Amino acid sequence: MELTIGREEDLRAYSMHIGGSQVVSERRMDSLDPYTGKVWATVPSGTASDVDRAVAAARAAFDEGPWGRMTATERARCLRRLGDIIARDAEELARCECRDNGKLYREMLGQWRYIPEFFYYYAGMADKLQGDVIPSDRPNFFIYTRREPIGVVGAITPWNSPGLLLTFKLAPGLAAGCTFVVKPSEHTPVSTLELAERVAEAGIPDGVFNVVTGDGTLGAALVNHPGLDKIAFTGATETGKRIAAAAAANLTRVSLELGGKSPNVVFADADLDLAANGAIAGIFGASGQTCMAGSRLLVEDSVHDELLERIASRTREIRLGDPLHPDTEMGPVANEPQHRKVLDYIEVARRDGARIVHGGAAAEGLGGYFVQPTILADVTNDMRIAREEVFGPILSVMKFSGEEEAIRIANDTRFGLAAAVWTENVHRAHRVAHRLRAGTVWINAYRVVSFAAPFGGFKESGLGRENGMDSIREYTETKSVYVELNAQPRDPFQLG
Repeated sequence: MELTIGREEDLRAYSMHIGGSQVVSERRMDSLDPYTGKVWATVPSGTASDVDRAVAAARAAFDEGPWGRMTATERARCLRRLGDIIARDAEELARCECRDNGKLYREMLGQWRYIPEFFYYYAGMADKLQGDVIPSDRPNFFIYTRREPIGVVGAITPWNSPGLLLTFKLAPGLAAGCTFVVKPSEHTPVSTLELAERVAEAGIPDGVFNVVTGDGTLGAALVNHPGLDKIAFTGATETGKRIAAAAAANLTRVSLELGGKSPNVVFADADLDLAANGAIAGIFGASGQTCMAGSRLLVEDSVHDELLERIASRTREIRLGDPLHPDTEMGPVANEPQHRKVLDYIEVARRDGARIVHGGAAAEGLGGYFVQPTILADVTNDMRIAREEVFGPILSVMKFSGEEEAIRIANDTRFGLAAAVWTENVHRAHRVAHRLRAGTVWINAYRVVSFAAPFGGFKESGLGRENGMDSIREYTETKSVYVELNAQPRDPFQLG
């Protein structure tokens, strides 16, 4: 299939979406195409007053609007329509996201073609959020529970996969009956604004889905807003900690999907071709800009050199270039600050004693924010490059001897988002998977997600879970209802 899409030269101008209206602002922000380094779209630079209006619109839609009065079955119909509309427009949405963050068009297209499945899945779950009948210890009471929507959600999304990572929040939240105020990254706001138009087309009432755009000060105004019932955030761990602290002031519920330093553990009995492919996909896919990136490759010492050469040989062939071109395998990083950060980490690793096997510099002659896919050997787990999340195409390779050392090194991190085990020994595969402290563990695979499987982290990789049945519970509260069966007065000063 031909995936090449041309770049139109017309500058796109977008508005915020608040309460069903398009809201303009005198202050504007530019969205740069990371491949060309040129402005391709502009969006409003919102203010705290815009956040106030958006939260008020979401509150009215929840408390007084038709969304709050809809049955779960009616909400499910809206979600299915939204899924159909996204499927219809997947190519345009993917193209916008590619222009915003520089990721491969074919990857973005694959994501947007998969996103409807999330809405179909949660549409099927919307009318199955049933409570329980509680066996009562008091014969004069009938007790049951209800699962009710948590209320107004403030969602803050990152720049690496804004559409997919918003969907992780939006699909279960809408199914539960919540309303949203979304603040996308200032680097990648366009696909979220495009999605807002399609949410309205799906018949979801005004005020249910609001989008405000701006920099970090706007995000701070949102997370500090007392009108929110929940904050759902995906992004850096340090930012997540600040959000949790701000939310605590208002006792706002939070779910945080944060950073990772995920270990890819390869034992000597693994299929090395598959392991090499998995290591490359885990760190150079999406230019390393995924929270689940397999940035630490742990290799049993007896096969270390052989696997390293296989990975290096394939890495030398990676085609960098225009992310809209079908032959491109790795595009630029998403923005100038990230480009500078990745290059700085390479220098830190070099000074700490890591050996550069491949890459180690900016990719010249391509324009935009390109970094060569970089492989570092002789890395030890106490180096900064092995401790801190980089969010770029840098693979740190370490040796281990035996299963116990592999598990010790893998778990020796403040993060716990993802991990992988490569082995042909089925007993070892499950044994090691059980001992790895990570929210997702792949066996002989890497970088796979599903709408049906919970995703989230241990330790400093976050709080709560996205996707699966666990996720919809994050957007509900449990209410207990006691029904008195005997219409007789009882002692008003005695509990029960």
